[in-house]
Amino acid sequence: MNDLLIPPSPAPAVKPVAKTSHHRESMKEWKAIVAEFEKPDAKRAGWQIVNSIGLYITLWAVMYFTKSISWGVTIPIAVIAGLVLVRIFIISHDCGHGSFLKSKRANNFWGFVSGLFVFTPYFHWRWEHSVHHATSGHLDRRGIGDVWTLTVKEYEESSRWQKFAYALVRHPIVLLGVAPTWLFLLRERFATKGAKPRERQSVWYMNLAVVSLAATLIAIFGLKSYLIIQLITILIAATCGVWLFYVQHQYEDTYWAAGDEWDYTTAAIEGSSFYKLPKVLQWFSGNIGFHHIHHLSSRIPNYNLERCPNSHPMFHDVKPLLPMASLKCMHYRLWDQENKRLITFQTYKEQLRDKEQLKAAA
Repeated sequence: MNDLLIPPSPAPAVKPVAKTSHHRESMKEWKAIVAEFEKPDAKRAGWQIVNSIGLYITLWAVMYFTKSISWGVTIPIAVIAGLVLVRIFIISHDCGHGSFLKSKRANNFWGFVSGLFVFTPYFHWRWEHSVHHATSGHLDRRGIGDVWTLTVKEYEESSRWQKFAYALVRHPIVLLGVAPTWLFLLRERFATKGAKPRERQSVWYMNLAVVSLAATLIAIFGLKSYLIIQLITILIAATCGVWLFYVQHQYEDTYWAAGDEWDYTTAAIEGSSFYKLPKVLQWFSGNIGFHHIHHLSSRIPNYNLERCPNSHPMFHDVKPLLPMASLKCMHYRLWDQENKRLITFQTYKEQLRDKEQLKAAA
């Protein structure tokens, strides 16, 4: 997903990171392992277009005929269509990485088409997401394509208003209620500061395409029916997408580092979760739960992601994050640099109390 609830201050410039010899050696090792999975497969990609975009269009056709019978039938279909939209977003996502198909032109075409269904300007989103991959887990390079995350020290140095704003945007109601609507219906309608002409133009082209598609569907369904169906589908997809993006990096023992201590391979394996979902949810989410593999090599198309970790012992020690356990991620708020983990506000208060007691005892 896009940058999620970014801080109110300008994003820091992306700076090159010095690579240690260990960094180069580890990259050389895993690059050889993942190479065979980076090859696009036209047949598998084509079938995914059919069973994702084709299925989504079919569900809209079914909803057209059921809306006059009973909304009790149409609304559950709209919910399923919203889940299919998550899978369609993954197609656009892969196209942005140039991994879905071999042809650059084909990736750009299907990236735009799939982006249209989720109201996301393809080239603009591709640029922001590339920054996310280049900076994920780097404390000095936060601000684009990530969730607003403060360290304990930064939080302590913040003003009362900044603390309130931070607590607000990290609250589950905002993250899963307000943020999805804001991101996909409003924020994606405007280009980010620093975007180049091509990325800016893609926003306006997508806005025009969204309006044209909406006008066509309104003519077919009627305004009221269109709004009900479209809002259900896009908000289901947006909420699921925001949750997936959040849980993929915001868990207790995730990875953050500063300066030369940051390592790309470590950030991928330790700073991106292996979100082990039930098979049906894995299908709807386009295997993106194998996020540690995706960050290791974004050139692996989603339909190859599951095969890669089963191919080498290097991946077998990665602890999976299970659905029930992932719910705890909503409570983590601050990065504790001393203990290298995300902590809750409650843990932070307990740490403050312990420090005060030690100080008083001294």
